[in-house]
Amino acid sequence: MKKIFSMATVAVLSLSLIAGCGTGGNTSGGASTGGEIKVGALFEQTGGAAQYGKAGLNGAQLAIEQQNAKGGVLGKQIKLDVADNKSDPGESTSQAQRLITTDKVVAMLGPMTTKTLKAIIPLVDQNKIPLVTPSGTDAALTVTGGKLNPFIFRACFIDDFQGNVGAQFAADTLKAKKAAIVIDTNGDYSKGLAKAFEDVFTKAGGQIVDKENYVAGDKDFKAILGRIKAQNPDVVYLPGYYTEVGALIKQAREVGITAPMLGGDGWNGDETTKIAEAKNMTNVYYSDHVAMDDPSLVEFSKQYQTKYNEAPTGFAALGYDAATMLIKGIEAAGSTDPDKVKAAMEGIKDLKGVSGNITVDPANHNPSKSAVILQYKDGKWAFANRVNPK
Repeated sequence: MKKIFSMATVAVLSLSLIAGCGTGGNTSGGASTGGEIKVGALFEQTGGAAQYGKAGLNGAQLAIEQQNAKGGVLGKQIKLDVADNKSDPGESTSQAQRLITTDKVVAMLGPMTTKTLKAIIPLVDQNKIPLVTPSGTDAALTVTGGKLNPFIFRACFIDDFQGNVGAQFAADTLKAKKAAIVIDTNGDYSKGLAKAFEDVFTKAGGQIVDKENYVAGDKDFKAILGRIKAQNPDVVYLPGYYTEVGALIKQAREVGITAPMLGGDGWNGDETTKIAEAKNMTNVYYSDHVAMDDPSLVEFSKQYQTKYNEAPTGFAALGYDAATMLIKGIEAAGSTDPDKVKAAMEGIKDLKGVSGNITVDPANHNPSKSAVILQYKDGKWAFANRVNPK
């Protein structure tokens, strides 16, 4: 009986240990119950930035699905735990808290926008959750007040570079000497692009003849556009998101502004054109991370179209690349231990992504990559120019 009792006790203890290992937290390479690695997918599925979030999530899901078909990573399948931040900072915080503390994810993908990511940075860093944002472009997301946020990475270039690219294109290609800028005063994204554009454009000898402000959600821009028209600029820079940008383009043409209009990746997608109306989209350009008519993207576009029955956007490509970066980090680390994954991601060099080869700068967690300028032409966005980092 003693022998039987001893053997039973050992068996119970062994089962307890196995169960404990299977439910480990994010500091022990855990959240892998049932041969799975749980990754949070915190995207804007509803709200004002839903166009970006849906595309980014689709791209990430495609990359994860393809990786799982090849056997996953570390011999486990990757399971995406999807949450909707509703394009709202408060909801983003609430959902991130759930993913981390209740669902025990070991890493995260998303959000897409600056405001929804900025809200969760303290939570992510405190819990040591490696996170890759596909399109959060504010420089302060990875480095705040000169201090690196150690677990935040991005698959995109930053606002400073995007504003720089826009200014170079305006001065060198459009030969603009005078520019007007329209800024969302409540948007860090808009303000960041605007500042970089102004700095580079004026250094190139250009003049900012007017700066106008609005607040996201505004619908009537005729007054500020009237003031811009009076200044007769050679180009109008609109660093905002598609909801307001589409309305600005439409109303600008209605008041008689014929100058080229230029913006950032917040223009990406079909909604800008739907709101602005195609007839008003002559002579408009924006900077983006990838041109979907690039011949090297044919295979990705085909795979995406097959899965979702729609053409991919640049945000879909960035979602795919963000997932690819995270997969590479876990694979290179040989573990889901957050410190090892972080170190591995800081060492990423020449990783082949859909949006270009990616090399991560360990000092700021930004990728070194080129930007493209897209022009609306013949009913669609098409490649117009490429600008490489200097």
